[in-house]
Amino acid sequence: MAKKERTRATAETMALKQRDISVSEFFAKNRHLLGFDNPRKALLTSVKEAVDNSLDACEEAGILPDITVVIEDLQPDRPASAKSSKYRLTIVDNGPGIVRKQVEHIFGRLLYGSKFHRLKMSRGQQGIGISAAGMYGLMTTGRPMEIHTRPKAGQPAHHIELAMNTKTNRAEVTRDDETADFPPRRLGELNAGTRELTVGGEFLPTSIYATGTSVSLELEGRYQRGRGSVDEFLEMTAIANPHARIVFVPPSRASGSAEEGENLTLKPENGQTVPESAQAPTHLQALAAVNTTEHKGVIIFPRGTIELPAETQEIQPHPRGIELGMLIQMLKDAEHEQKNPSIVAFLSDRFSRVSPGTASKLCEQAGIKVRTKVGDIDHAQAERLFAAMQDAKLPNPPTDCLAPIGVKQMLAGMVKGVEAEFYTASSRAPAVYRGRPFLIEAAIAYGGKLAGDDTARVIRFANRVPLLYQQSACSAFKAIVETGWRNYNLSQPRGSAPQGPLVIMIHMASVWVPFTSESKEAIADYDEIRKEMKLALQECGRKLGTYLRRRQQMKREAERRDVFERYIGEISKSCNALTGVDTAEVYDALMRQARRRTEIADAQLDAEGRIIRDDPEAGLDVDDGVIIVPGSDTDHRGPKDLGPEDQGPSGTGFQQVDPDEPRPSGSGPNAPVDFDDDERDEPEAPVRVRSTSARGGASESKPPRPSKKPRGKAPPKKAPGRAPKKKASGQGQPLLAGPPTSQIAPAAESEIKPGAIRNKGMPKPRVRLEVESGLFG
Repeated sequence: MAKKERTRATAETMALKQRDISVSEFFAKNRHLLGFDNPRKALLTSVKEAVDNSLDACEEAGILPDITVVIEDLQPDRPASAKSSKYRLTIVDNGPGIVRKQVEHIFGRLLYGSKFHRLKMSRGQQGIGISAAGMYGLMTTGRPMEIHTRPKAGQPAHHIELAMNTKTNRAEVTRDDETADFPPRRLGELNAGTRELTVGGEFLPTSIYATGTSVSLELEGRYQRGRGSVDEFLEMTAIANPHARIVFVPPSRASGSAEEGENLTLKPENGQTVPESAQAPTHLQALAAVNTTEHKGVIIFPRGTIELPAETQEIQPHPRGIELGMLIQMLKDAEHEQKNPSIVAFLSDRFSRVSPGTASKLCEQAGIKVRTKVGDIDHAQAERLFAAMQDAKLPNPPTDCLAPIGVKQMLAGMVKGVEAEFYTASSRAPAVYRGRPFLIEAAIAYGGKLAGDDTARVIRFANRVPLLYQQSACSAFKAIVETGWRNYNLSQPRGSAPQGPLVIMIHMASVWVPFTSESKEAIADYDEIRKEMKLALQECGRKLGTYLRRRQQMKREAERRDVFERYIGEISKSCNALTGVDTAEVYDALMRQARRRTEIADAQLDAEGRIIRDDPEAGLDVDDGVIIVPGSDTDHRGPKDLGPEDQGPSGTGFQQVDPDEPRPSGSGPNAPVDFDDDERDEPEAPVRVRSTSARGGASESKPPRPSKKPRGKAPPKKAPGRAPKKKASGQGQPLLAGPPTSQIAPAAESEIKPGAIRNKGMPKPRVRLEVESGLFG
């Protein structure tokens, strides 16, 4: 059979097949670039884009954000093997609303918005997110978006239904009318929790939602709790945005949960279920609450502060942040927009940190006259001007365009969301990459109820937005891997994150975050950004390392005290048999001495890991970047922490114990020594020997040697030239080098019986920082 001759195409026939494509048509075929590559991630991305827009709108209008997220399962009777379901997602905010003529452009067009060209910190940047979510819902369910918006209080809300035409990248409106149903009343009838909260005025109250926007769309997705879920995203959003109050109504059924069909919502802090008769918390109580609450299937992330983030200012581009082609385009735009200004006026108006004097110097270096019009600048002059701008020593861009979270707010969020014993945070000075200012913040939580055998959990934020996917491709994760955590007493496998009970949080604030893709899931790996991240992590790591080393020292002293207490009972009996001194009195005195010698085990550490002295300025009130919570594994109690039954007869704060009575644990002759295998073994400090004389006085000595003088005679005279040591009658000398953490007034001389060992000081009671832990570990 003869082979068919191939028809050759010509330039004319190929030209007939060529056509332009819209951006919406491109992303409809490549929706994975926007984060819609699987049902579970698609649901999260839709929630993320809507919540980001709501937070931006509220903050820009100066309104404390109040956001309600509702997910309704439209297929609750689906089989257990189903990998996805249809959901109706609704997000309602109390923002300023949207004017009617902008609704089609905002929700029905890709790459439309007001944030792309301005250099100002904001969550949204590209104008893709919410319109892409509507496009995904239209592709998977065929249902249009439903929008309610009220820009003015007291007036009817606009009710619009629209669908995107991917061929033209334009919206097609199917419904347009006015309604008084805002916020939508049907949301208050979803379950028992929403009904009770609505009656109490706590769920979508009209007083708070006087203006705002409601977006509802149906889409195919998968709701599943755990890492990378909607629950985690809202939890982390609440940590990074403590000024926002978020109410979440999850669907009645979670896919892939342990018990299919059960609403596995978060439990209250006490671990008990909320009774049916429980009353809904008032709005003021929700604002004052520290932790997340749950009421009959409605999860409330309360507002932690009523202060909005600092208002940011839009800045002009920095000369070092542009390229030659951008400069030429800016010259052309200025020629038509500003009626051909002079080159000096152009440089001083269109760039930051360029004054008229600096602009004149740049023109002089480029060989351009200061009165030259921008329309007369040719390509060669533009090249020389660009080279002069890159070589000039100009100040960094202004940083009033950034609104970082802040050290205090980061610590508040970490305490609220992570149950640990040590918290620290740091905030770096603003830096610059490609002429754009940015700022890095980091926080660390250690110990407590965190798992000790897992790799550290990494929490990443960009402009207060959580990043839940593509962790290994993010510059933040690479900075964590490159940081030497072994220097801070942590285990770190080669090329991996540290291991241990650790949570690491990194936040990048910038006028333009360099994401690796349109889905905004990872930060690009610029050298300047990674360097600042490493410096912020090292600052937190140094504080953590100091704390861990001091805690190890405290633990060694506690173990040393246990060794002392094991033999104190036998020593007391021996002293009674040899000298006739009261056994209980000797035991009590030696116990106080053992506690004083190892008083560092009862010390409280300050922000830098140092022992808190009597100076109140050396405590936690000075450093706002560290919070230390007493650990749950050991009980370091001072005299003031003991109950009345523990107080001794002499008022010393220690219980009088009979040495002949067996002691179950803690101290005494029968107490076991509890060594923790998790800590690294280190050599014990040498124990110096103390001998008890017939008079009961304790003296420090070297290894004993036979005495040539009979007992009872006066002690030998001191060598001439040596100052006699001041020593009270019957009072011992300290063994541990360094001053004690605190001193207490000794007992009166009349209260000291002959033969008793007098204690010089007692350990200072620990100051416990009571912090109400959250529900997230």
